[in-house]
Amino acid sequence: MKKYNHLLFDLDGTLTDPSEGITKCIAYALQHFGIETSDLTALQSWIGPPIKQSLMDIHHFDEAKADLGVEKYRERFAEIGLYENRLFDGIPELLESLKKQDYRLYLATSKPTIFAERILDHFEISSYFDFVGGSCLDDSRPTKAHVIRHVLDETGITDTDKALMIGDRKYDILGGKTFAIDTVGVLYGFGSRPELEQAGATYIVDSIAELEDLLVV
Repeated sequence: MKKYNHLLFDLDGTLTDPSEGITKCIAYALQHFGIETSDLTALQSWIGPPIKQSLMDIHHFDEAKADLGVEKYRERFAEIGLYENRLFDGIPELLESLKKQDYRLYLATSKPTIFAERILDHFEISSYFDFVGGSCLDDSRPTKAHVIRHVLDETGITDTDKALMIGDRKYDILGGKTFAIDTVGVLYGFGSRPELEQAGATYIVDSIAELEDLLVV
């Protein structure tokens, strides 16, 4: 593997398992529109892409209705769902090892920055990150590519051949490819090998231990 200096990490499904909080908040939002969810695991495929886009794609909401759905989702998430979350085993140790290797670490998440920062603080891993980049509450940074562009602009990264995007869904891989950034797809999150392969991930790993083996000399 070639040498990288800049590591961009996705949050949900890569650093943390947010499935309980996210699925319960989606179910809460859908219930507002009379849509009942009998099995929360059926909502796990929503983890990764922006909630608004999923509402429009899956339930065919128009933009105004999808915006209201996001508002209802955040109503529960901001107070409860944010903390229905767990750090994947081994993540603090991985981040510590990467910092010792002189990598610069950045968060690139579709979650609004204000929520992402609170989650990193909650799990006491904020200090590992040189910059936290997320989406905006006003939907002005709607895709993973927009988030990655924001991280690059705010940190002054111009040597994108030295950057690596790490995430569990095709959106992370495609977002990285938009800027000619190599990518790692992780299979311990919510994406599948076919999804990551089809998106064109540069590397695919099965576990956090394998990710560490890939990155730590």
